[in-house]
Order: sequence, then C-alpha cells, then structure tokens
Amino acid sequence: MPAREKPSSGLVGAGLLVVDKDAGITSHDVVARCRKLLNTRKVGHAGTLDPMATGVLVLGVERATKMLGLLALTTKAYTATIRLGASTTTDDAEGDAVETADASHITDDEIAVEIRKLTGDISQVPSSVSAIKVDGQRAHALIRAGEEVELAPRSVHVERFEVIERRTVGQFVDLDVVVDCSSGTYVRALARDLGRALGVGGHLTALRRTRVGPFTLEHARTLDELAEQPGVSLDIDEAARTAFPHRHIDADEAEAISQGRWLTTIGMKGVYAAIDPSGHTIALLQERGRRASSVMVVRPATLR
Repeated sequence: MPAREKPSSGLVGAGLLVVDKDAGITSHDVVARCRKLLNTRKVGHAGTLDPMATGVLVLGVERATKMLGLLALTTKAYTATIRLGASTTTDDAEGDAVETADASHITDDEIAVEIRKLTGDISQVPSSVSAIKVDGQRAHALIRAGEEVELAPRSVHVERFEVIERRTVGQFVDLDVVVDCSSGTYVRALARDLGRALGVGGHLTALRRTRVGPFTLEHARTLDELAEQPGVSLDIDEAARTAFPHRHIDADEAEAISQGRWLTTIGMKGVYAAIDPSGHTIALLQERGRRASSVMVVRPATLR
C-alpha cells in the first residue's frame, strides 16, 4: 500500500473532542451544541457528567464515534467541595435538605480517620439519583416519579481522597478535596458517607472532573472556545496514539488489515493501534490466540 500523504476520505474532521463542560447543562446538551458547531450529526459521548458538574467530557466525532466504546476510561480524577453539616435528597446541592447539624466541632483528625476508611478498595452504595438502571429504568427517573429506590452496593477503588482546604461557614464545614478513583465511583456518595460517618451529614456542593483516562483539562476547550474555533481536540490518529498502546506495521500489513484480514501476534495485551509507515492509524487490534484481529478498522480499504 503506498504511503498516505493525506487522511483517507471519510475521515475529515474525525477525532476526539474533549470539552470543559460548564455547570447547569447536561452531557446531552453538550452533544447537541457540538453537533451544531461542527455541522454533523455524528457526535457521541464517552460517559456523562451531572448538570452541576464541570470539567472533562470526552466526545467522539465522525468515524471516531466508533472508538468510544473501546476507550479505556477506567480512572478518573476530580476536585470537589464537600459540605459537612447537612444531608440532602440527592447527596448534592441540587437536592432538598434532609437534616442539618452543627459540624463546627469536627476536628481535622476525625475527618482524616474517616477519609482513610473511604480510601482504597471500598464498597459503595451509589447515590439514588444516579443513572444506574433499576428494572430497565434510570434510578434518577424513578426518584423524580416519586418512587423509592434502593441500590445495591458496588466495589470501587479510591486511589486518592485528600483534603486540600477547610473552611468554616457558620455551623457548616466546607472541605475542598481531590479524588482519584475508578470508573463507577460516585463522589457524591463519598460526601454523603463521610458526613454520615462523622454524625453530621454531608453533601457535595461543587464537582469538577479534571481527568478521564489519559484525557485532561489540558486537552479540553469550553463550548465558547469551540464556537470561535470549531474542530476536534485530537484528530483520529492523535486520539489513537493518546488512548491506546500502538504497534508500527509495514505497508503490506496495513493493506491486509485495511481489507479486514488479520496480522500475526506480537504479545501485546488489550486493544492497541496499528500505525502504518505514514503515521496513520489503520485499525485497532486485539490479539486472540495466534491472530491480531481488528476490533475497529479505522481506515478500511473501501474508504480510499
């Protein structure tokens, strides 16, 4: 296969768009806005953020939407503010207050002890207003319909849960924290459980996601910035190199994999990118037995 000087047809504008989401809008709102700004219907998101949350939201554009389900976005990082002294129906500031208590007497040492218990491998009951499905319906939809929802605990991993700053606001105590955790961890639930353990209740008042897998705020743009300069954050080749390990292949191997054939294995685990001599990603591969087969052909021969 001859070296490509330009991306194959059908891939113009394709890539990953990392948005720094504003508060007060849903992830679906962001997708809808990006479809208009990029003038394409082919925009999808890898995971969501609550309306109150800001920060990193990863979107796929054009052919890169097929890549979203293969991304290893298993680790996430957040900054957040936890208010001790009040619990709410949603475990965050958008819910109604359930109970309040004077938290001003709680010491830093007491907080540190309970935070250690919420670090590492823990069992966590997700917030009842989460997007987890119960009998085929989202838990938050059932809650809004007035039904009671009890979610089963799940195993999650909290790598880091650290207080950066403490402030006393009347009878409340606000804690600015950083959290590094596995996918599926609810920071709202950490706030709830910390307040409960301290006997004063707690909820989340601010949440900002700073990283999802390898994608950080350094990759991200606000919607206003995107409106001024539409386009993806990482084209499909940059996205593949950032998100996946990669293997360099020769022209003959590139031709074979672009036509749906398989390559010999080299002992790489998981999904990885096959990069041709011109630096373009031909496919995402996964090794099974003696074959390295495509799980997504990025540049099929039919697009040329």
